[in-house]
Amino acid sequence: MKKTLAGLGKFNKVITISLPVVLSIFLVRMQSLAYQELSPPECRVKKWDIPVSSTAENQKAPLIQRLPVTCCQGDTSCFDEVLYGEIPDKKALLSAIARSLQYLQTANAAAAYQNYQVAQIRRDRVIKSLKRFRELLLTTNSATELHQAIEREFVLYQSVGKDTKGSVLFTAYYEPLYAASRVPTAEYRYPVYQLPPDLNSWTKPHPTREELEGADGLQAAKGKLRGLELFWFRDRLEPYLAQIQGSARLQLPDGSQTTIGYAGNIAYNYKSIGRELANDGKLPLEGMTMPIILDYFQKHPQELNIYIPRDRSFVFFQENHGEPAQGSINVPLTAERSIATDKSLMPPGALALIRASIPFVNPTGKIEERIVSRYVLDQDAGGAIKGAGRVDYFLGTGKLAGDRAGVTVSNGQLFYLLLKH
Repeated sequence: MKKTLAGLGKFNKVITISLPVVLSIFLVRMQSLAYQELSPPECRVKKWDIPVSSTAENQKAPLIQRLPVTCCQGDTSCFDEVLYGEIPDKKALLSAIARSLQYLQTANAAAAYQNYQVAQIRRDRVIKSLKRFRELLLTTNSATELHQAIEREFVLYQSVGKDTKGSVLFTAYYEPLYAASRVPTAEYRYPVYQLPPDLNSWTKPHPTREELEGADGLQAAKGKLRGLELFWFRDRLEPYLAQIQGSARLQLPDGSQTTIGYAGNIAYNYKSIGRELANDGKLPLEGMTMPIILDYFQKHPQELNIYIPRDRSFVFFQENHGEPAQGSINVPLTAERSIATDKSLMPPGALALIRASIPFVNPTGKIEERIVSRYVLDQDAGGAIKGAGRVDYFLGTGKLAGDRAGVTVSNGQLFYLLLKH
């Protein structure tokens, strides 16, 4: 699980840390989804909104049933075309489906769906829907053919969003790759920590981040975290960003790699350091992205000791020995095919369709945004991902995924797919 910097990430398994949203966390700009000239105006915006009659009838429901959206001729953003592209993307989606089906057989899934607030969304129906969608994915030959089959056999449950019209703010998170060491050295000085075995007996309020590790991040050996160091990093910001994302892949000095993942947290909500910079007038809130925040701290590294301690939250890790990052439902996340939502409202493990403006790298190496539709699995949660109007999109591992996640912020729509019968 993860958190978010500007308020974008997921940060606890309780606060549910998913892999998260480090980058997204710093993002605060609420851009509108910029619809491209794909088709007539009526095909671009209104048809994806929740019908007015449905909104009036379901004021309190987080999800509202509707028929699938009929795609307009020429609107390629309506389809998940990469599933049938030159390098078909079916394998990753099939893997994500298998992981959700694995989760849905567990006692945790049974408990999650026992009292789910949307009565029509039952665990058995979610399972049948996933299995049928998998069959369609394997037997259809084009994105259009798949969409037509979904129109015949499925209904959609659309998130009411943050405005009851279906508008959902999308951010993204990733699994960072950092250099790290198993032992402290003059180069590797800043630790991440294992879960304290006695955390449940700690008195509340818990000590804050600053009380645990000091303003400079180097004082933990004097207090409760002594001896719990797991790995050491070279840069003050890196272990903090790992906490925001909820996981990281580590490159060790001997050339080997390992991974760390969320193990627990103290009982404080995450506070975005990006927003704190804006509150102090150091950076404008409008247009703030992760790259801008990172650039600021590269120029003013001494200010890390001012802003990181303002976030009282703190995350503990476990070594996962190379295993991929896991989401809140305890299955590995799949790049471009896993999302994080508020699990008090949204159905865990379910099949969803997202439509949003997502950054991609073009042939020249530059990042540009495109409106896309993607079938995804709801497999994670996040401390900053709250309410029906938030989705965090998992983009994978490493710098490129981080660069894209750091500039992902747009308004779009979220739909869950369930069989009609």
